[in-house]
Amino acid sequence: MSHSHHEASYWTRTHTESVVLDIGEDVGALVLYTRPELHGREIELSPLGNDAGRVHSAVLERCVNGQTLFAAVYPELREGEYQVWGDASVADKVQRVTIRAAAVAELDWS
Repeated sequence: MSHSHHEASYWTRTHTESVVLDIGEDVGALVLYTRPELHGREIELSPLGNDAGRVHSAVLERCVNGQTLFAAVYPELREGEYQVWGDASVADKVQRVTIRAAAVAELDWS
């Protein structure tokens, strides 16, 4: 999947900026922590029962409080159950997550 609206360095640089989450009434967010090998890879998720409603986010290298981590952030998801789509490299990881309104869910694939 191509993202021409970002410079090439966006995908490879360490991100130190804050992420704005748009959560509230019936909307939450997800932070998916991963291994470094997934850096730059886009991971999709969809509401359970709606495979066509997939959204994706790229795993980026992030520096938080002096610590380096790799994570995909989904800043605005409607409350509900979601399927996380992966391939054989993440087959042993949790593939479902619950999003709650006005909250940030975390899923650890690291």
